[in-house]
Amino acid sequence: MAQVSMTVRMDSQLKQKFDALCSQLGMSANTAMNVFANAVVQTQSIPFRIGIYNPTFEDETLREFREFRAKVAASNRPELTLDEINEEIRLAREERTAKKGTI
Repeated sequence: MAQVSMTVRMDSQLKQKFDALCSQLGMSANTAMNVFANAVVQTQSIPFRIGIYNPTFEDETLREFREFRAKVAASNRPELTLDEINEEIRLAREERTAKKGTI
């Protein structure tokens, strides 16, 4: 597959914050943009809710993600395959559907 470049213009302070966050998540800004573009194409939509900024929620979510990531890294468990991840999602959806049916 041929690769092309794309230029994204953003405020320099936003770029610094974006680069820093991507680094904390273990990826480059370029990788993050590719993840975003792939998600948009796959879902045919913007893959997140656009709403009022809530720093408390974002700080808590990022903290929880980091904690989970640390647990996974310390667990000595092998990484899940895509099939295993999809099976986990399927089971979670079944569980959620079952709970909705009992309410």
